[in-house]
Amino acid sequence: MTDSPKTSKAGQIRFNCANRRQIAWRDACWDELLAHDHPVRSVWEFVEGLDLSPIMATYKAVAGVPGANPIDVRILMALWLYGTLRGIGSARELARRCNSHGEVAFQWICGDVTVNHHTLSTFRTTHVEFLDRLLTEGVAVLLHEELVDMERVAQDGMRVRASAGSSSFRRRESLEECLKEAEAQVNALREEVDRDTTSSSRRQDAAKERAALERKARIEAALEHLPAIEEKKKASEKQNARASTTDAEARVMKMANGGFNPAYNVQFATDTKTQVILGVDVTNNGGDRGEMGRMIDQLKERYDQVPEEYLVDGGFSSKEDVEQVSRDPDDEDSSGITVYAPLRKCPGGGDPHVRREKESQAVGDWRERMGTEEAKEIYKDRAATAECVNAIARNRGLQQFRVRGLIKVKAILLWHALAHNLIRIFALRGTRLVILK
Repeated sequence: MTDSPKTSKAGQIRFNCANRRQIAWRDACWDELLAHDHPVRSVWEFVEGLDLSPIMATYKAVAGVPGANPIDVRILMALWLYGTLRGIGSARELARRCNSHGEVAFQWICGDVTVNHHTLSTFRTTHVEFLDRLLTEGVAVLLHEELVDMERVAQDGMRVRASAGSSSFRRRESLEECLKEAEAQVNALREEVDRDTTSSSRRQDAAKERAALERKARIEAALEHLPAIEEKKKASEKQNARASTTDAEARVMKMANGGFNPAYNVQFATDTKTQVILGVDVTNNGGDRGEMGRMIDQLKERYDQVPEEYLVDGGFSSKEDVEQVSRDPDDEDSSGITVYAPLRKCPGGGDPHVRREKESQAVGDWRERMGTEEAKEIYKDRAATAECVNAIARNRGLQQFRVRGLIKVKAILLWHALAHNLIRIFALRGTRLVILK
């Protein structure tokens, strides 16, 4: 008991004040420090039920052979799932939550196993194929249990800032000059190491050389992607094509706020009844044209079936896209999908819902269908599902990627999809899982 620091006088109120400098040993295990109904226990239970053997098979540490034990895959999996639900997108921040001055929930997952940000960062982006298969298997189970029927699916895209600055985009002449400078720097560092073989700072020299080689590789990657960027520009603007020396696969896109920034185009396909994410895709195309067909092909490959109704916004609804995926009664090989997408206004001020002579049967049906009250009512599901899922991902930290390249960016999106579906699985099975930041 600690009295108030002020001198007590007769009749004066006394308090038992906090003493946070007192060292004390407490005989409690991690399990006792965490509430029995804490949501992280459900996350761990979910991870324990996963078949993680494909990842475990990549480790070489076996009994009877010298070497340090790697961190349990289940720990890393649970940390990133729970961290994603908490809106943590930084490996350094996640590692900080796990240390002795961090948070009990993350320390409970680790159970006195030390983790560092290098291990967390590498694990997060290494097993993309496994994460993709995990998404497929999770939704397939829900389809088998008839908790998801995939009859009506909505797709929406959003632009997410890339881990690159606008100043990193350079034209061909500037990139070639930067490459010469980088090669000269690498050669100079190697000559310096060769001259001073007894240097006591070998690690520093190796780090400098590694950094120079990485810079050279990024510039070479930018030059490799430049022809594809030039191809999309008009002949008179090809000389203005620019690629990023930080993230060669990022592209400058128009953002939701009306500005232009290096970004990636993220695509989610969502079941409208359950808000379960069915498909994930990412491109560096600024527009959504062609993305509807790609996503439907992905859904067919994942689940061997396609939705009956498909809801997209105006950015997806080109005539070519509608013809590609719509139900066509004259074509037996048609995918049999009814598209609900808004129509563009006619230049002459006519009614866009009127069938036109030279258009295909699928496009004509789409025009007439979108003029009905039933179609307008069905289309309301898109904003309530696809845009809602995007907003949830934003709230969980999907504001800007901390990784570079399409493959690593897709890994981040798969973590978000798996974490989102985890919440939906508990909800569909009648269990409420509340995650508070």
